[in-house]
Amino acid sequence: MPFDATDVLGEVLGRPAERGFDPAASGFKCPFIDGTCTKRSTLLGTEPYPVCSIRRQIDGELKQVCVCPKRFYAVDFVADAIKHCWPGYPPRNPQVASEVRMAGFGNVDFVIADMGRDGEIDQFLSVEVQAIDISGSVMPAYRALREVREMDRRPTFGLNWSNVYKRYITQLIRKGYFHHHWRTKIVAVMQDVVYDYIRDWAEFMRSDDVKGNTVNIIFMTYRYENDPHCGGAQRLVLDKVEGTSHANLQQAVLYKEAPSRDAFCQQIKRSLIRP
Repeated sequence: MPFDATDVLGEVLGRPAERGFDPAASGFKCPFIDGTCTKRSTLLGTEPYPVCSIRRQIDGELKQVCVCPKRFYAVDFVADAIKHCWPGYPPRNPQVASEVRMAGFGNVDFVIADMGRDGEIDQFLSVEVQAIDISGSVMPAYRALREVREMDRRPTFGLNWSNVYKRYITQLIRKGYFHHHWRTKIVAVMQDVVYDYIRDWAEFMRSDDVKGNTVNIIFMTYRYENDPHCGGAQRLVLDKVEGTSHANLQQAVLYKEAPSRDAFCQQIKRSLIRP
């Protein structure tokens, strides 16, 4: 059965997916970073792969899901982090450092630092920007979109939820622990659908008092809504700001309710008879 690529792709190179759109005509320039798209696929060689968001059924509802972290650059998450998450008095001279790395820590996407007159840092707040990866591929839809044709069938793809907690949550717990010792916080910027998944999966304790001393990890989420200034397009808007601690998040992950022993024994039996 023929399938339209726009039923899979949400945004390409910062604009609503449209059949016949050629991102090469604009040099693959991403409007969110004012430069060449940084996404790549081994199937395209050195050419960018400018898919910003896809469409996916989540809990029975078709949602637009961000699959590129640069898409969040359309919102001023730095200003939002200062307004909603800054510990203590507002910064007087905030400066933003990107890709801060340190041995034994790793790296963080951004650090907002309040610089004193003496050139020393009075307080700081770290910010990580996270999109979700795709499992499978929407490449057939992307190619069909550019070639102005329908596909023979829907491409096989999903959202890599397992990577969210295997990699991202583990790193967030670790970095939250460090920020606890530094007496500051780390802000996780992500889409609402990703945060909802984490919250439902881990069921950790949360607080609206994100500036309180017991919070060192803050989830600052954004949702898609129709853009009143651009017909057919969607924009990201701030959805919610909730906090937790590295200890609460770690406990929720480590001590989830155990699955049924009988069910696991059934899996053992199936494995034993597997050829």
